[in-house]
Order: sequence, then C-alpha cells, then structure tokens
Amino acid sequence: MFNFFNPPAPKPRLSQDKIPAKYAQMRLRVFLGAFLGYAAYYLVRKNLSLAAPGMIESGLLDKASVGLAGSAISIAYAFSKFIMGSLSDRSDARKFLVVGLILSSLLMICTGLIPYSHTNPGINVGIIFGLMLLVGWLSGMGWPPCGRIMAHWFSQNERSFKMSVWNTSHTIGSGSLGLLVTAGIAIFAMLGWGDTWRAAFIFPSCVALLLAVFCWWALRDTPQACGLPPIDEYRNDYSAVKAAKGEEQKIPFKKLFVDYIFKNKILWLIALANAFVYLVRYGISDWAPVYLQEMNIMDTSQSNLAFSLHNYAGVPGTIICGWISAKFFKGRCAPANVIYMVLVLIGILVYWKAAPIAQSLAEIFGGDPAAIGRTVVYTALCEIGFCIYGPVALIGIQALNLVPKNAAGTAAGFVGLFGYLFGDAVLAKIVMGSVANDNSLGWNATFWMFIVASLLATAFCATTWKREKQALSR
Repeated sequence: MFNFFNPPAPKPRLSQDKIPAKYAQMRLRVFLGAFLGYAAYYLVRKNLSLAAPGMIESGLLDKASVGLAGSAISIAYAFSKFIMGSLSDRSDARKFLVVGLILSSLLMICTGLIPYSHTNPGINVGIIFGLMLLVGWLSGMGWPPCGRIMAHWFSQNERSFKMSVWNTSHTIGSGSLGLLVTAGIAIFAMLGWGDTWRAAFIFPSCVALLLAVFCWWALRDTPQACGLPPIDEYRNDYSAVKAAKGEEQKIPFKKLFVDYIFKNKILWLIALANAFVYLVRYGISDWAPVYLQEMNIMDTSQSNLAFSLHNYAGVPGTIICGWISAKFFKGRCAPANVIYMVLVLIGILVYWKAAPIAQSLAEIFGGDPAAIGRTVVYTALCEIGFCIYGPVALIGIQALNLVPKNAAGTAAGFVGLFGYLFGDAVLAKIVMGSVANDNSLGWNATFWMFIVASLLATAFCATTWKREKQALSR
C-alpha cells in the first residue's frame, strides 16, 4: 500500500531543445491541477458551517454542539497536516492529493445521508464529530502535496507571487461552497426532498469528485519525473536554504524534525502568528451564517452570499499581498503581513458595529437602516476577506522559504498545526461556540476575541521582520 505512494523515479533527461516548451506546458498543467485540487478540498471541509442554521432550526444541534462538532475537522486536520506533510515529502504528490480528495468527498456525502435523531441531539453530535474527524484527517492530504509541487516546479524568487496566486484556490473553493450549497438547496427543494440542509454536504462533494478526475490527469510530482531538470537549475535560481549533502532526496526523520523544524526559531514565531490569524479567519468565516441569521441581519440565501463574497474577496487580496511582498520587499513576507493585519482589525470593527453605522448613515442620507446594515456587513466581510487571506498565504510561504525543498511539507505542517489546532479548533470552534451560546457573553465577546487575536497576530508577524531578512540573505 505504501509503495503505491512512492515518488516516481526520474526519467531520462529530454534533449535541450525540447525542455523549454515541455517545462512551460507542464508548469501550467501542474499549477492548474494544484489550484483546482486544493479548491476542491474546500468543497468538502466547511460544509457543516452552511448546514448548521438548518440543523439548529430542526433541533438537531445548538451553537455549542456545532462548535464542538466543527472542531473535529480542525483538530484532526492540525495533526494530519503536520504528519501528512512529512509523508508527502516522501510521496508522489499526484497520488497523495487525489486519494485524499476522493475519500473526503465520499465521507462528506455520507454525512448528508445519515438519518439524525430529533430526540437525542447528543447522538447527532457524536456521529458528526466522528465523521468530521475522519474528513479532517483526510484533508491533511491536500496542502502538503501542493506545497511540494510548488516548491519543485517554481523557484524561490518567483514563489511568493506564484504561491499567492495558487493560494487563492482555497478562497475560490470556500466561496464556491456557499454558491453550490445555495444551488443544491434549490435543487433539493425543486425535487421535493425534505431536509434541504443536507444539500450542503452532498452537492459540493459530488463536484469535488469530478475535480479529482481532472487532478489525476493534470498533476505530476517533480520536473525530474517528466524528464526535465530541477527548477533551480532550469531557472538558475537556487534556494538560500539547502539540504545537506546526501539528503537531497530524503532527509532522515530525526534530522528533519529536530534540525529543520524544532530548532528553527523563526518558524516558531510565524507558527504563533498563524494561530491568531486562523482564529480570525475561521471565527469570522465559519460563524457568519449562524451569526447573521440569529441576529436577523440576513436570511439564509443572503448569509450564504455573504459567506461567498467574504471568501471571493480573498482572491485579489491574496494576489496583491503576494505582489507587494515580491515587488517591494524582495520576497519577504513579514512586512506585508503586518500591513494586512492592521487592515483586518479595521474591518472587524466595522463588521461588529454595522448596526450603529447603518443607523448613522440612514439619518444622514436617508434610506432603510436594515438594508444599509446589510450593505455595511457585506462591505466589512469583503474587506476582512480581502485582507485576512494574504497573511494566511504568506505565512505558509515563509515556512517554505525557511527550509530545504524536501522539508517543505513538514514545515508547512508544523505552522498549520498551530493554525488549525489552536487558532481554529480550540479558539474559533470550541471556545467561540461556547461563548456565543452563553447568554451572559454572547456575540459581543466573540468580537473582542477577534480584536485581541488581530493585535497578537500583528505583533508576532512584526517580530519576524528583521529575522526573515537575515535568514533569506544567508
């Protein structure tokens, strides 16, 4: 079984006259495969967030149990991304990504088909928690092979921009999830099927299965597996961080974790920053449908649209953030991260105070305060989405830049462990769900969590400003 995932052996080098055309063709092809493949993983990850309002209304779950059940994906994914990262560094990226995507899609479809109990919500929580644990574990087979592909097919001085473009895949995937759920609910309703919230699990998963077929055709592990020279040789752009002699293909496990990961002080700093970035990222995104509907700010279709717009806004935001990093800071990520996190804080304040802002605007310009309030919320969520996904992308790129190429998946997994376990699972899911469900605290307290997290993320990113420059100049 494990032999199935072994990296393909290098093929004989193509003749020099064929290399440029083949390289251009394959770089576009693997980029599209990695882009759509990772986007597809987001069609089978956050489905519970969009199904939650319907499940709460049906009495199957409450906000605390939604947070608990939703944390399962983040807990499993945090450890899986770390462990799968080290495995992917020693595996065929094509097989790794596609197998994980197929299994994740099938499990999410099962989640939508199960007959849940209307009399014992505790059973429902246990079932969903278990399924989400499995989905979360399999989701860890998405980012690491993509990181491996980007490290092997794109060289250092182009990687921050190219990876920023690639990293918009998860915002495209998340945004498309909201639209696909709305379409799925409409199809279920048209066919007269009850419990239309089940479409949130089933319909996007079917689309993800189709994308898995495309990825199998498009992806290849390394240039050498296609008869091409390594990317740094081809572009004469050699990484500042190299593996030791004799470890160019595989780094021993002990040295990989101890020397390149645990003793890397800058990696620890960006991992801490990542935890607070992820609290904001998932705290805002995953709870938006529940918050907006519970506060009677928007109905189901409007909140699904807000969810999608928030994620789609991350596409230009991430690309511009990567361009700023490459154009003005020579590929360094810390300065752009600090700028973007300050802007995130402003967006959070507008989102929180949308009602009084709308009332003031209505008094000045006239109009319906409720309609103006929805516009303010759409605007604030778009501004947050535009800014938050830049640091999400660049922190991952920082991790890749600070280690050899064949340690890229492990470094990304280590940083992701902090983001998904502490930032997402513990804080954005379990703690936020409990706080929001507590009448004495409620949603106002969750916004204070966002504010503090934004300030801490900014501070930790700032601490890497000079150290990153020194590390990349070695």
